[in-house]
Amino acid sequence: MSIFLNENSKVIVQGMTGSEGMKHTQRMLASGTAIVGGVNPRKAGQSVDFDGTSVPVFGGVAEAMKETGADVSVIFVPPPFAKAAVIEAVDAQIGLAVVITEGIPVHDSTNFWAHAQGGSTRIIGPNCPGLISPGRSNAGIIPANITKQGKIGLVSKSGTLTYQMMYELRDIGFSTAIGIGGDPVIGTTHIDALQAFQDDPETEAIVMIGEIGGDAEERAADFVKANVTKPVVGYVAGFTAPEGKTMGHAGAIVSGSAGTAQAKKEALEAAGVRVGKTPSETARLMREIVG
Repeated sequence: MSIFLNENSKVIVQGMTGSEGMKHTQRMLASGTAIVGGVNPRKAGQSVDFDGTSVPVFGGVAEAMKETGADVSVIFVPPPFAKAAVIEAVDAQIGLAVVITEGIPVHDSTNFWAHAQGGSTRIIGPNCPGLISPGRSNAGIIPANITKQGKIGLVSKSGTLTYQMMYELRDIGFSTAIGIGGDPVIGTTHIDALQAFQDDPETEAIVMIGEIGGDAEERAADFVKANVTKPVVGYVAGFTAPEGKTMGHAGAIVSGSAGTAQAKKEALEAAGVRVGKTPSETARLMREIVG
């Protein structure tokens, strides 16, 4: 099993004909993802060749779903048009919308997140690397050649730390790795992923990567304590962040002691989560559990 994405997932790419969309569609195809179409209203009816694989372009998400049976959309649409692209995917009732785009105004993210409530579309992102079920499917920009299929679940706010953890534990491998994004408003949260990994029979242990700012990790710690029976190892980026500075992601805002790496570490440890001070130490802690 894997969560949210598997070998049967049929993926469309909104913004496929742009430079980022083209580059990463090529990479997703090379890693075995079933890319069944692209979406660009101005190029509907055309097709794009990716090293011998012809991918049709549709005028809209609903049309693409009707013609291909797509159940996942990866969105590379530029920030000014991203809100409309996500709302279109939600209105078409696609099962999973993976929003890669960086720099979407928080007001727009709040708008499409609210629009999706009560519907059938799960949103991952925005400003995220997407998710990968190694050897099965890859929806986003995560490198596919740095790990293998295995028994660890990974959920992370940071794209680069997602890649590092996947590489550090590449000999054990992952059921699914998810980068949820570091913006103040995101779709799928740490808690959503933790619940899905808890329910997945092939995931034996979970790595959770957070960062300074907000209280998502503290809330996740409460959830782990109450609901997760599988071992969880954590890492919180930002132990050396200078006080009073905004760091990295738009959501990495610290107010007083709330949101600091130390406060998050203490909350996680109180919930039984072993927390590493570095990504490598975190990988070592996981290796002690499942190695």
